[in-house]
Amino acid sequence: MSMKQPSVVVAFAVACLGIAAFSSMDAVVKHLALAIGTYNTLLWRSFAGVGVSAVPWLWSRPSRPSRVAMRLHVERGVVSAVMAMLFFWGLARTPIAQAVALTFIAPLIAQGLAAVLLGERMKRGALIGSALGSGGVGVILWGQASAAMGPEALLGAVAVLLSALCYAYNIILMRKQAQVADPYEVAFFQSVIVGLCLALAMPWFAELPSAGHVPLILLAAVLATISLALLGWAYARAEASYLAPVEFTAFIWASLWGFVFFEEHVGVPTLLGAGLIVAGCLIAARAPDLERDVIP
Repeated sequence: MSMKQPSVVVAFAVACLGIAAFSSMDAVVKHLALAIGTYNTLLWRSFAGVGVSAVPWLWSRPSRPSRVAMRLHVERGVVSAVMAMLFFWGLARTPIAQAVALTFIAPLIAQGLAAVLLGERMKRGALIGSALGSGGVGVILWGQASAAMGPEALLGAVAVLLSALCYAYNIILMRKQAQVADPYEVAFFQSVIVGLCLALAMPWFAELPSAGHVPLILLAAVLATISLALLGWAYARAEASYLAPVEFTAFIWASLWGFVFFEEHVGVPTLLGAGLIVAGCLIAARAPDLERDVIP
């Protein structure tokens, strides 16, 4: 039995780091959204992200992006703007762990889309990992089913689910984008396009944040840039169907930051579900890349 190429295993680990950075940004953005609103948080974070991501991109002495790359930058940027507004609007109204758990339908949908749109074949290890991850999400939601949810929380959950549908397609675009552009270019143009999309509503909704909120806005921009660069690097080296299960690790970080910063307690069902999620990711990461282990 041959072993999986080290570069693919490393890509899985780097993608996990990218999700950790993204989940940490979620906590920062939730705090800001409660303070200055979802729109203004995302608007100023995107503007700050343009400056932060421009530094490594320009430092790398980039060539002009190809027409194919620019089309993907624009497409993913628009999808990301819609996705972010839905997710962070919902996140401000639901616990972080619950919101992230709801987004776990995204990698499952993404694996199917990868087979249809990218011609990738579903590996048994990835399927088993996703099944365990889905089971973990089911345990979490079962544990939270007895908790009373008000109208705001219900609307927030619906917004997060709609965002997850957008994110499933975003994962496919991420894989395509990584094939034609380096991680620094991806991070820079993602910030630019999202910022331009959000700027369209500035005459009606934009408000300057106070000086006290600027450090967190900058922190959110830095975390977003790091996440985009890490994920871009990983998706350039491994298939989307293989990396999709790493999304499940976001729940671990969401539970931790929700407890630390928002006093959102994690119950036994949540811990059991998290255990299944971690197990699923480990199985997916070890899935051997052999023909007999591939489902056509």
